[in-house]
Amino acid sequence: MKKVDAIIRPDKLEDIKSALTEAGFANGMTISQVLGHGNQRGYAEYVRGQKVTPTLLAKVKIEIVVKDAAVNEVVDTIMRTVRTGEVGDGKIFVLPVEEAIRIRTGERDGDAI
Repeated sequence: MKKVDAIIRPDKLEDIKSALTEAGFANGMTISQVLGHGNQRGYAEYVRGQKVTPTLLAKVKIEIVVKDAAVNEVVDTIMRTVRTGEVGDGKIFVLPVEEAIRIRTGERDGDAI
């Protein structure tokens, strides 16, 4: 099993939820509002005549645990859906998951996801 973490633009959240649902991967996901920066390092804006550069930008983090065979399809779906070609599109991380347990039934690993 693998955990796919995607940090994306907030305005792409509904698009990715729809795409993952259509692809059959929305059985379980966790979505969090996060702050951070990558190469973009914020953008300059003017507030009351003063130049302000926020260093932490609002992003959305999506976490999905999938079977190994589905990782490439999930990653491709995310990339195809959220890519704008501009700085700040986000990142995807794929991490190994040693074990998953559904608390309610006690199911383990692939049966738990």
